[in-house]
Formats: sequence, structure tokens, C-alpha cells
Amino acid sequence: MSVSSSPISAAGPIFLITHEFYPVRGGIATFTEEIAKATAGLGYEVEVWAQSAPPQIEKSWPFRLRRLPLKGSHDLWCQLRLAWQLVRARRQLRHAIVYLPEPGPMMTMMALQFFHAFRPRRLVLTFHGSEILKFSRSPLRRWLAGRLIRHATRVSTLTNYTQELLLASFPEAAEKIFLTPGALRTDFVVVPPKPVRPKGKIIVLTVGRLHPRKGQLLTLRALQALAPEVRARLEYWIVGGQSKGGYGATLRTAAAESDFTVNFLGNLPDDELAEIYDRADIFAMTSVNLDHSIEGFGLVYLEAAAHGLPVVAHNVGGVAEAVRDGVTGLLVPAHRPAQLAAAFERLIHDDTLRQRMGNAGREWAGRNCWKQSAEALFGHREVEDGA
Repeated sequence: MSVSSSPISAAGPIFLITHEFYPVRGGIATFTEEIAKATAGLGYEVEVWAQSAPPQIEKSWPFRLRRLPLKGSHDLWCQLRLAWQLVRARRQLRHAIVYLPEPGPMMTMMALQFFHAFRPRRLVLTFHGSEILKFSRSPLRRWLAGRLIRHATRVSTLTNYTQELLLASFPEAAEKIFLTPGALRTDFVVVPPKPVRPKGKIIVLTVGRLHPRKGQLLTLRALQALAPEVRARLEYWIVGGQSKGGYGATLRTAAAESDFTVNFLGNLPDDELAEIYDRADIFAMTSVNLDHSIEGFGLVYLEAAAHGLPVVAHNVGGVAEAVRDGVTGLLVPAHRPAQLAAAFERLIHDDTLRQRMGNAGREWAGRNCWKQSAEALFGHREVEDGA
């Protein structure tokens, strides 16, 4: 293997192509935005190509942003429109680095990779978890994804769990794989310890889209299973937008059966969300692996920890790399409702434990930085062509 000491950007500018970018919310969108900002901050020439958005909500960015005329879904029409945009720009992209940080554009590139004239000089990929299962379950997609990985210069994952999952299905990534762990948003301020306040309700908070995989209903059922005198001390606050299907309605029906307050707060802007974090006492996101969808990491666990909230979560996917069991929170095996209820009861009764875990979480949440992940993707060691 031949190794060069020159940065990867010597191959040309970096084009980051994504379907998940502001104003889209969620872990992948945050990862995409922060990697783009960190890469530009390292002095690289970065241009982000993202899904369409209303111009009146656009923000300023430290890199060029090109909005594409597509909605950013995974459906065939959207894939075809993205393919047309990439083909039109093939001469521009051919001598550049093309970075695909999520599965939407990867699916398009799987088809275009057969055209040698289109193939970019450098291709960089990031996998988050669920797409690995999606690509590997179909023989055709497995072959296409494997071929795409072989063409890639670098491949990254956010966690060791996801790395092992990727290598199990696509061993061709072994010689080019890097960890690019998630971190707090760069505009996020780690909150100092809260002053002691008069005893009131214990607020359990979940932040995440309303989807069965995020486990809001499991958290609600666990809280409903607590003793009446414990429930009398509780409120459950749910932040997150409605997803497809009837899960939101099911969740509201279950909430109506509770003898404690359940607040549905919808999607909130970051400044309002910060205030909600500050008012909460315990953070819960009891994700489960559902069909071919998994929790690869969970940036929201870091945000909760940075606000000094002890975390209750299921020990699935890469969650154990975001939550330190017994230190910043309590991890419970999935589908063990009695153990989940016991974890909540323990934190509700033990003010000192909540405070200790919250203090540990503030330090834990700041251990990673986006600059290091950007350097892993585009930094100073590069496999030469043909190595």
C-alpha cells in the first residue's frame, strides 16, 4: 500500500451531497452540517449540495451551499432527479472529492458508478447504521454497495458498533475505514449545574421524532407501571414531530390513560428546546431495533448529558457509546419493561444519583469534537490511486 503525506484535498474541492440538511432535524442532518462546517474550518474548499428549502428560512454558512430541485426523499423520482443533477455536473465532480454522508445520495451513486467518465477522483462515505442492514438484505443492493465501497477512498462510521456491523456485511471496507464520532453542535453551550430548586414534579423528557423505534410508548408504559405515589410526582414531556403512520395517535391514546401529565410539545427550535432541557430532571429515549432500523449512536443523548440530565436508555445498537452505563445514565436491555420501570424508579427516588450522573454527563458530552472527525475524513494520510 502506497501512502502519501499530502492532505486528501489536494485532489480538489470537496462536494458534500446530502438529502438531510437544514432545515431537516435529526442526528444525520446535524452530523452533515457539523462535518461541513468543521471541514471548511480546516481550510478546505467545501460546497454542500442539499435538498430544496424555503429561501426565507435560509441561514448563512461558512461554505458554499447549492440547493437542488428535489425534496430529499428516497423514492425513485427523487433519486432520478439527483442523478440528473450529478450527471450534469460530472465534469466538475470528476476531479473533486465527492462526500456522501448518508444513504440517500449513496443509492443514486450506486447506479452512476458504472459510468467511468462520471466517477469522481475521490469518493468518501459515512454510514450510520440502518442503511447497512437495508443495503445488505438485498443481494443486488449488497453487490452495488460493495462495489461503491471498493471505489471509495475512505469510509467512516460514528461508532465501533456500526463499524463492526459494516465490516460484517462489507469486508471490503476494512482497509479504508475510520471512526468519525458525533459531538455536540458547535452552537451548543454546556449548561452549568442547576441551582437547587424547591421540590416539584419530576419531569421525564424525550426528544425525538414520534416513531416506534424511538420508544416513547415504551417509556410511557414504564412510567405508568410505577406505584401510584411515584406517578403522582411525575410529568412526561415529549418533544418531536409526527412521523408517518398511526404511532402518534397510539401514543396520545395511551397518554390519555395516564393519571399523570403527559405534554406533547411538537418540534421546537433549538433555543426553546434548550429551555425544556433545563426544566427537565431525567432524559429518556428508549430506542429499539425495529425491522431493519437501528440506533447507530444518538446525538440527542449527548445534548441531554450536556444539560446535566441523567439518561435512561435501552442498550441497543451504538447507544452504549453515547451513554456510559452507571456513570451518565442507566442502560436497560430492550423489551424488559420491569427493568425499565425500575431504572426510572431508582432515579426518581435518588436526587444524589441524578445529580452525580448529570455532572458526569457534562464532562462526557464534550469529549469529541467535529474537527477531529473532519480530519479523519479529509486529513493527512491518503491511500494512493491503484494502491
